[in-house]
Amino acid sequence: MSATLRLITAILLPLQWIGIRLFDVHLPPQWEVVGAGLAIFGAAFLLSWAAEVAQVDIPQALALAFLALVAVLPEYAVDIYFAWSAGKDPTYIAYATANMTGANRLLIGVGWASVVVTFWFKTRHRQVVLDRSRSIELLHLVLATIYSFVIPLKGTLSALDSAVLLAIFVSYMISASKAKVVEPELDGGVGELLMQLQPNLRRLATIAMFVYAALGIYLSAEPFAEGLLATGREFAIEEFLLVQWLAPLASESPEFIVAIVFALRGNPGASMGTLVSSKVNQWTLLIGMLPLAYSLSAGHLGAMHLDARQTEEIFLTAAQSLFAVAVLANLSFSLAEAGLIFVLFATQLFFTDPLFRYLYAIGYIVLAASWLIVSRSSRQGLVAMVVERWAGKGMAASHQK
Repeated sequence: MSATLRLITAILLPLQWIGIRLFDVHLPPQWEVVGAGLAIFGAAFLLSWAAEVAQVDIPQALALAFLALVAVLPEYAVDIYFAWSAGKDPTYIAYATANMTGANRLLIGVGWASVVVTFWFKTRHRQVVLDRSRSIELLHLVLATIYSFVIPLKGTLSALDSAVLLAIFVSYMISASKAKVVEPELDGGVGELLMQLQPNLRRLATIAMFVYAALGIYLSAEPFAEGLLATGREFAIEEFLLVQWLAPLASESPEFIVAIVFALRGNPGASMGTLVSSKVNQWTLLIGMLPLAYSLSAGHLGAMHLDARQTEEIFLTAAQSLFAVAVLANLSFSLAEAGLIFVLFATQLFFTDPLFRYLYAIGYIVLAASWLIVSRSSRQGLVAMVVERWAGKGMAASHQK
């Protein structure tokens, strides 16, 4: 498919849903899920292409962070809708938690693994090596992951969590903004098509894509979320599972595709960098925004109280993140490591008993500790990230003096 045709298709997918909402057409729940889901799918591609071109004008690390941020905007829209609804109906807290944990586990278990597998199919190289600059993302992911274990311990998502996680996110964005500007690698796609425009026209087109995609997402988030719940009730499917796995799969599939395209172009470092950045965004900004949306909807500052299942899901998600960080600490990701992460993710889907969620979580933690003990390169990589971060702060302070 040509770049022009891809761009037109991505524009038409939100347009059909905007038309449905404009003319107030009422559809059965399952068709609302399809229509709104396609709109989110198209909008996510538009956001990804626009952010890719933005690398021309801002530092690459910041552009990748921005790309990762806007690529998961559909996920944010759906989850924040659930949190907002929870402010008026506490039963929606379960759906906000389900969507958030499913999105995070899919990103690592499927997204990260798919990059290495794709690169292996393309080049037969069994390992992806990340640039040293990616330590910015990993260090902030370490901080967010360590803090995330506090949430299941206290059993709530509160303003305190928002303050800590949003502070980590701001620190990450500031660090990324200080990286150097690098010309993006565009290979015959929509990004290159946009790059052929005059600079001012290119920037105008990029802004227009952001605004149009945001409108499509805004109009799609509520009907997509409610349609999923109604579909689950109609077909006697557990709503929690639909929200946890189907919603993130629909909203994050364009992001996975973009990452795979990077890998097929022979640039797996950018591919992994984008997905690691997405994980930082989801594990800081997304979770941090949920209590704020909840409190704003409720009309007072309050905490989202988690039940036993929600606590187990967050604990398991935090443990998976800890193991993923331990594996990636040496800035390399092998085919075997990707296979292990995928198998651990996939097999847990077959066991719904709470005991297995705890067993998998403990297993992840034991594996992470063992990995850091056995792997000298992972230990050194983790220490190097911390040292570089503090050394950078020290140099900045000396320059100010």
